[in-house]
Amino acid sequence: MDYIFLFLGFVLLMLGGDFLVRGSVSLAGHFKVSKLVIGLVVVSFGTSAPELVVSLDAAIMGHPDIAIGNVIGSNIANIALVLGLTAIILPVKVTKKSIRFDWSVMMLISFLFFIFCITNSKLEFYEGIIFIIILIAFLFRSIHKSRKEKLKTLEESILPKYSLFVSIILVIAAVIGLIYGAKFLVRGASNIAKEMGVDDRIISVSVIALGTSLPELATSIAAAMRKELDIFIGNIIGSNIFNILAILGLTSIVKSIDVNPMVLKFDIFWMLGIPLLLFLFLLPLRKAMINRWKGLVFVSIYVAYIFSVYIQGA
Repeated sequence: MDYIFLFLGFVLLMLGGDFLVRGSVSLAGHFKVSKLVIGLVVVSFGTSAPELVVSLDAAIMGHPDIAIGNVIGSNIANIALVLGLTAIILPVKVTKKSIRFDWSVMMLISFLFFIFCITNSKLEFYEGIIFIIILIAFLFRSIHKSRKEKLKTLEESILPKYSLFVSIILVIAAVIGLIYGAKFLVRGASNIAKEMGVDDRIISVSVIALGTSLPELATSIAAAMRKELDIFIGNIIGSNIFNILAILGLTSIVKSIDVNPMVLKFDIFWMLGIPLLLFLFLLPLRKAMINRWKGLVFVSIYVAYIFSVYIQGA
């Protein structure tokens, strides 16, 4: 039964995230919201909604390892697995100049997360507030920069794909799906972890993190097949930034999150090391390319990480 809950949780989270993006973008069209705001806020929130709801639900239900492990595992999977597999299918050429700034922000907040964790082995309310303030500043800076580079962007709005009624129904259905999907996923995963004799951290950084990253993986592979990769790495980095600032920020505001000692001894160094490797792979920045052999290295690192996690728990 727990495996059924796990499967249902994954399905509801994927459908919920998809419906939320579709419904929110359509609603934004009805209210004449610009494409820029939709891209930076609506879609970013929608694609990270599964991780957000899972972490919030896990923290409230008393599973802090799932709340933090989900974010760490997702950030590792986004670069090592999603980017790696996409590059194997089609080499990724990087032309977006803001990659350097976004990557720097990702590394700074990752180190800030590490400092918060080692300070008192938990994420507190005030630390969550700091994360949210940084997130708001990052979003405003991104909107201002895009507006400066392309003033017409803010003047353009998309046409709604669905009627206002259908758009609202999609958003409501998405919220319900995300809530119950998170409950099923946390319940199934925590029970399976107990049956297997492993802790919540191991299940969260592997199974749950992979499940909540499936929408990004499917979207990235589809983009690779269509050869729409100009801002692909920027989206991956942006997702990692959102995971830390929004998900851990909101979750720790709702409830303080205890940090598993193994996260500080093991997982956090993988989360910090993989982005550093990404930066090296992006050199020289003017002609950056993530080709197939680099993609293979990333995927191999991800497999090694998951293997090491389970070896430790054996």
